[in-house]
Amino acid sequence: MDKHHLQKSLEKSKAELWMFYEIGNLMRTTLKLDEVLYIILTCVTSHEGLGFNRAMLFLVNERKRTLMGKMGIGPDTAEQADKVWRKIEAEKTTLKDLIKAYKTFAKRKGMRLDKLIKSIKVPLRESAGILALTVLEGMTFEITTDEVSKKVKDPICALLKTEHFVTVPLKAKDKTIGVILVDNMFTKEPITKDDIRILTMFANQAGLAIENSHLYEKTVSLSHSDSLTNLINHGRFQYLLSRELKNAAKFKKPLSLIMIDIDNFKKFNDSLGHPAGDKSLTSIAKILKKTCRSTDIIARYGGEEFVVVLPETTKESAWGLAERLRQGVEKIDFSEPKAQPHKKLTISLGLASFPEDAKDKETLISKADSALYQAKVAGKNRTHIYSAAIERRQ
Repeated sequence: MDKHHLQKSLEKSKAELWMFYEIGNLMRTTLKLDEVLYIILTCVTSHEGLGFNRAMLFLVNERKRTLMGKMGIGPDTAEQADKVWRKIEAEKTTLKDLIKAYKTFAKRKGMRLDKLIKSIKVPLRESAGILALTVLEGMTFEITTDEVSKKVKDPICALLKTEHFVTVPLKAKDKTIGVILVDNMFTKEPITKDDIRILTMFANQAGLAIENSHLYEKTVSLSHSDSLTNLINHGRFQYLLSRELKNAAKFKKPLSLIMIDIDNFKKFNDSLGHPAGDKSLTSIAKILKKTCRSTDIIARYGGEEFVVVLPETTKESAWGLAERLRQGVEKIDFSEPKAQPHKKLTISLGLASFPEDAKDKETLISKADSALYQAKVAGKNRTHIYSAAIERRQ
């Protein structure tokens, strides 16, 4: 190699190292998964990054043995691509500027490509196509010529309307956790071996960033969870209720709160011991999760008490859910029902609603608690709705 070529090679290596250094710094600016994924794909598509037209990211769901589409970045049409690239050039937009645009991207809920990617689920089996094989084999797939492209019959690639593309595995600790798919759909520029080499190096860096984000989110989740029931804990409940009440007030929507207490739980614990008591708590938590909607907030309030926050729910609708919860618990077949009255473990529930019963968090909790107290006094294993008349009798 002559001096000129050596100098050129050194300059290229230096530029690559500087790019990876900059990208590494950007990926360390957050631990929130969606932001990390946005940074990764922006680096893959930016003119200051790897410069591909489109980039799509999928993550492995180990429990479901499925590859889930998480995010896609890139123009939807050639006209849009030309418009975006002209604007970037005219405004001299940097990679850091593009990263700062995350909030705008999130607010718009992505673009057409992003919505399409989020709808994709690929089973992790060999017959499921190239994305699945990228995970199962842990290797890069290069579909970069017309000859190879014609042989590929992949439904996901057809859906994405991509002919020449590359898939690279995202790895962390020798385990494949996802896949990045890239193409040059609009410029039609060939994807070279050098492009693939740099993309593979980048994917290793990205895989570690995603793994760190997973660990962070797991730690945050544990700090917000009750260790026995895996429900939200008391502190997190207080925060979420405040947030939901603000939203309810802002958008003039109803909100209901259900306080729940296990009947005669002390007797149950004293008769059968704490292990049996813990088992009953986890069983009831499962009933709550199974019966409530995905939008509802379920928490262990403390001891044998639970609480459910129901956004955008009137008192009448909340009462119907409360009764389903009560009946669901009543049907549980506990191993030692003789320790309880009527040979069953039951719950009492109190219900109050925003804005008719209370307009702030503390008052709403107090009103629901008052209704719960009346349910206990009235004989247990029942739901009581808060009313001012009931409170005056306490």
